[in-house]
Amino acid sequence: MFKQSDFPNVPHAEAHPELLRHLGVERQDPYFYLRDKSNPSVINYLESENAYTEEVMQESKELQEQLYNEILSRIKEDDQSYPTLRRGYYYYTCTEKGKQYPTHYRYEEEAFNREWSEKPHEVTGGELLFDVNQMAEGKSAFIFAGYAVSPDNKLVAYFSNDTGSYAEFSLRIRDIKSGRDLPLQLEGVSSLAWAEDSETIYYSLIDETLRSSRIFAQRLDDTEPTLVYEELDARFSCSVSETKTREFIFITTSSSTTSEEYYLWSSGEDREPKLFLPRERDVRYSILTHKDRFYIYYRDKEHLNGMVYTAPRVHVSDRLSWTLLVPHREDVRLDSIGVYEDYIALEERRNGLTEIRILTSLAEECGKIHFPEPVYTISLRGNSHYEATTIRYVYSSMNRPTSLYEYDLTKGTSRLLKEQEVGGGFSPEDYIVKRQWAEAEDGTRVPIALLYRRDLVLDGSLPTLLYGYGSYGIAMDAHFSVSILSLVDRGFVYALAQVRGGSDLGEAWYEEGKFLKKRNTFTDFIACAEALIQKGYTSPSRLMAMGGSAGGLLIGAVVNMRPDLFHAAVAQVPFMDVVTTMLDDTLPLTTGEYEEWGNPNDEEYFHYMLSYSPYDNLRAQDYPHLLVTGGLNDSQVLFHEPTKYVAKLRSLKTDDHILLLHMNMDSGHGGATGRYDGIRDTAFEYAFLISSL
Repeated sequence: MFKQSDFPNVPHAEAHPELLRHLGVERQDPYFYLRDKSNPSVINYLESENAYTEEVMQESKELQEQLYNEILSRIKEDDQSYPTLRRGYYYYTCTEKGKQYPTHYRYEEEAFNREWSEKPHEVTGGELLFDVNQMAEGKSAFIFAGYAVSPDNKLVAYFSNDTGSYAEFSLRIRDIKSGRDLPLQLEGVSSLAWAEDSETIYYSLIDETLRSSRIFAQRLDDTEPTLVYEELDARFSCSVSETKTREFIFITTSSSTTSEEYYLWSSGEDREPKLFLPRERDVRYSILTHKDRFYIYYRDKEHLNGMVYTAPRVHVSDRLSWTLLVPHREDVRLDSIGVYEDYIALEERRNGLTEIRILTSLAEECGKIHFPEPVYTISLRGNSHYEATTIRYVYSSMNRPTSLYEYDLTKGTSRLLKEQEVGGGFSPEDYIVKRQWAEAEDGTRVPIALLYRRDLVLDGSLPTLLYGYGSYGIAMDAHFSVSILSLVDRGFVYALAQVRGGSDLGEAWYEEGKFLKKRNTFTDFIACAEALIQKGYTSPSRLMAMGGSAGGLLIGAVVNMRPDLFHAAVAQVPFMDVVTTMLDDTLPLTTGEYEEWGNPNDEEYFHYMLSYSPYDNLRAQDYPHLLVTGGLNDSQVLFHEPTKYVAKLRSLKTDDHILLLHMNMDSGHGGATGRYDGIRDTAFEYAFLISSL
């Protein structure tokens, strides 16, 4: 076990108090200035924190290397994705041993089928689209965020950046045959759709707050784009997409509670968007095309879990023309819908587990895909072909590697296409996966997914890592992770707290963990921690917590509320300074967050947010061992949030526990961008947890 007194060179940021006034409340912020990364003293402070972190973690270097090699040994470094057919070509991705990034290929359909018939599951060569390793050469960070091929298969548009930011990308267009990029380069593009002529693109652009606010159309040989749509409401962001049937370009504009859609014909010169339904507060809908009709996924306050209607195209705006296809169910959340020529695939969530239900186009149930395990996840994957008679889905559980299946819609049968290969002597039978329930302070039952070795004795002394998120309606599904095995094989219990604020138990589960009910997220997590202790898994001296981004906010809140429950915690790129950030609408993405946390210009929301904001609630008390991470180029949770948090906590905490700030000076919200660098980051965090014991 390490302790702070063993490492006396603790960095301390100078305090420069800033008086913040709002709605009659005065707050002193001694570290407000740390938000300015153009200030050399701020960079010097970050470097001193990193140097201290390096000093403290020096003794665990051998452990870090061991963890890194273990995780690496479970990964098939030379690997290939299962090919996907799109418009006459099969597309696939390869990774090579020793290379940080993948390469992307395609293979003409007829030639592919010949080679595949001779050597099943083995494709070599093909037409190179992108070697991301070459693109990233000489760059400290690089993100390749995806690509879209033109309808005529000659051009490919792609997104990338070398800042590590996951919110700001450059768009380039490459001639596939020559491998050369066209002169056109656009900055700040967030989504793209090709028109059917392969000479026109539609794209969305972000503004200075990183909100996607405008849609443009542009011919590739034209220097001037045409503004197609502008979203003036700062709570909404817009995007553009193509439909499966390739007839339309869709424009979607949405906040976290409300949406609105427009459409344009993919062919032709008409660039005037046509509205489906005008926006209505707390109503979210999305449109899918099917022959001469539209399918409408629809959700409102009375039908939180969603339902599906169908309507003729010519009268879609007339609600009287709608026919209910899939009714609302209180106990089943409709996560997504895939519409094909003769079938509909529904991705549903019931009692915290996902399943796929198959309907005919007349809504008659003809199949269901689910698994018998107590905890698992399945989801539709890569099904872009409208005329398809087969669909693909992905299955995994905490002890079952990710597997890609193909489901025959006409026969109702599944076949395995590819299973994740796991090395290092892994066997699923060595582990137990189960579900437990905690009782929250208001009596609500909260699910916990658990993974541990079969040979463990549950004696209340097991080191346990409790992970949580609980925001934006994002469900924390219990999927397979090769990295977590390095903790579990050392005798850890891994626990996933599926707290309110996510959508694990339906949309109401999300509603009960946002706005003026956000405290439920934190008390649910605390209840999960207490349940693990009461049920004989662990004790406060062996229990650890982890969460990232909004999950980092969760960690910051619970260690303020119940520091006695946790021995150590890792807060990854955490949202810590809630009130000050949400009061600054010049910061990236702030106004759109009003519909998740509330608007602090409203007095009720201001006081409620102030009551749980981790930075504002730091006080003189003992805290667990803490590792806090950040990225200097993070555009979603700016670097100063974890920085200020650590600086203030250093001046207040009364314990001898270790407090570390690990600031990546080259990355953004997702941390290291190369796969090997990402593994090293994970090994570093695990080494911190193990060393704290």
